[in-house]
Amino acid sequence: MNANSLPPMPAIKDWLANASRQLLDVGVPSANLDAEIILANAMSKDRTYLHSRTEQIIDTDQIKQADAGLNLRIKRVPIAYIIGHKEFYGRPFITTPAVLIPRPESEAIIDLLKQIPISHFPTPNPRLVDVGTGSGILGITAKLEFPNLNVTLTDVSADALQIAQQNAIKLSVDVPVIQSDLLQNYTEKPDIIIANLPYVDKVWERSTETHFEPDLALFADNHGLALIEKLIVQANKLLDQNGYLVLEADPVQHESIIEYANNQSFDLVQKLDYAVALRRR
Repeated sequence: MNANSLPPMPAIKDWLANASRQLLDVGVPSANLDAEIILANAMSKDRTYLHSRTEQIIDTDQIKQADAGLNLRIKRVPIAYIIGHKEFYGRPFITTPAVLIPRPESEAIIDLLKQIPISHFPTPNPRLVDVGTGSGILGITAKLEFPNLNVTLTDVSADALQIAQQNAIKLSVDVPVIQSDLLQNYTEKPDIIIANLPYVDKVWERSTETHFEPDLALFADNHGLALIEKLIVQANKLLDQNGYLVLEADPVQHESIIEYANNQSFDLVQKLDYAVALRRR
């Protein structure tokens, strides 16, 4: 076979149409969007570029990368793992299979932080610790939104902390990291604790994509509440009066968490979507 008999490289519109069909065939609901993201990533362009250059021929290297990404998505590998990043609170974060994929509902924790009277703390640089930080999205975002905070990231996973450190460097944020089972190795006296801990009950129905995420970051015993309750006990010992604990959990778990926290000297401040803010009394 000579070069003239090779099939021509497809135009952008043709690759997208074919990719979308294949993704729809395996039940991917966001087939068109995912196809565009995969191709835009392979071409190092944004999706607007694809829309404005539909007749442009894709070169060989770009096709290889796009086809590889498409094949992974057909297997239901999450799009964030395929392209290697996910946006959170308007910023791109490195995302690998070592960490949970950032989710929009976690942004409620940052929204609740904005309602905490941080300026009322006795120190000009209140201490915030992000427990179970994963890729670092919460702690790093908190530092970027509130530069005066003294932020520390903790996680039991060394692999996750490596990703968190990479994100801190990428976003030019100075946040120390500590490998720790919750707050076990954290020796400071925090003013604010935030955490998106594993809270999924293994009996819950979940999407195929979550099978690619680390179990360590997803599941907890006691109907998903074991780690949250353990952290509440630790927080009760570490936080002074009027210190804050802000947690993410499924809304169906909120009342159980609030009741448990109330028995550990915490009062509810506010609930917002998946997030719960508690104050130490």
